[in-house]
Parts: sequence; structure tokens; C-alpha cells
Amino acid sequence: MYVCICNAVTERHIGEAVSEGVSTLRELRTRLGVAGECGRCATCARDCLRTAMAEQTTTAKPAMTAFAPSYSLAVEAV
Repeated sequence: MYVCICNAVTERHIGEAVSEGVSTLRELRTRLGVAGECGRCATCARDCLRTAMAEQTTTAKPAMTAFAPSYSLAVEAV
């Protein structure tokens, strides 16, 4: 769906920008021009930004918190 008609920005463009590190409406404006002309898309763009950021955090792989080797580190005495 088109979010910003003035600059032909879609939800997909916003999702791609989020995956590249964009996290604020100001950054979206700088990168894509969203809400830079008439400003009518600002609310929708902000909603799309939040949705894309939420989707990114739910699909992100969890960080490895502890390393537990699957093999024994014990050394046998000879």
C-alpha cells in the first residue's frame, strides 16, 4: 500500500528502511522523503514504522546468552 503519495513510498519501502537501521520518522523523512511535502502521511508512516520495527524484533534471532559445549572438557589422568 502507498503511504506517501507525494514521494511514492510504500509500506515495503518503510520495512526495508527499518531493516537497514531506520528507527524514527525523522530518519524516514531523510531517507525516503516521507512527510516531507504535505505531511498528510505522517501518522500512517509512523504506524507503518512501528509495525515494521515490531515485526523485526519478533523475527530476530535470540542472542546466545550462554555457551554450553556439547562435549566434555574433562581431561582424563593417565
